[in-house]
Amino acid sequence: MTMVRSKMISIGGLIAGTAGILLLGACGSESTPVAQSSSASPSSSAPDTSAAPSASSSSPAPASQPAQAPAPAPKNDGLCKAGDVKLSIANGDAAAGTVYRKLVITNASGHACTIQGFPGVSYVTGADGHQVGEAAFRDGSKGEPVQLNNGESASADLGFVNVRNYDEAACKPTETRGLRVYLPQETASNFVAVQGLGCAGKIPGNQLTVKTVHKGA
Repeated sequence: MTMVRSKMISIGGLIAGTAGILLLGACGSESTPVAQSSSASPSSSAPDTSAAPSASSSSPAPASQPAQAPAPAPKNDGLCKAGDVKLSIANGDAAAGTVYRKLVITNASGHACTIQGFPGVSYVTGADGHQVGEAAFRDGSKGEPVQLNNGESASADLGFVNVRNYDEAACKPTETRGLRVYLPQETASNFVAVQGLGCAGKIPGNQLTVKTVHKGA
């Protein structure tokens, strides 16, 4: 009986001691702080978003729209060319056996051009447009340059001599179909249809005269 009791006391003491050790371990684990590394670099901390650039500041500025090109200025091609103009004959006056008419030169090119001096004028006839007699005599002095905008006109005074006043044998009167006209300093010609009578032979005077170009029709 005494032996049984002593075994029970020993077992109880063992259990109580084990419980005390477990309780002490539990208390020790609660009071011990968790170690933190003191050598962590700044880069391991959370990023500082206050210094980060905003999306609007980091985006490139929108490209400005290119300025629209201005309308091109009217082209100025210098001297008027044969293809730039339309020609016509306007009625004039008659005096002492000569009829005076105007050679009207109208700029139809779509751009400005300049004309200065004496047109070259001669009678032509036949299907081939061959020349009849001498070209027009230049009467007077060369005028100033005349600038013609599109649609504007200049003119040169023409004198048509009555060739019947010349000796017929010398003059050899010939029906003409019109005039071949060279603008000043131009190598291509224009044709103006106007019926007339020219001298195919040699005469002592001038069957045609032309004055310098001036502004207006």
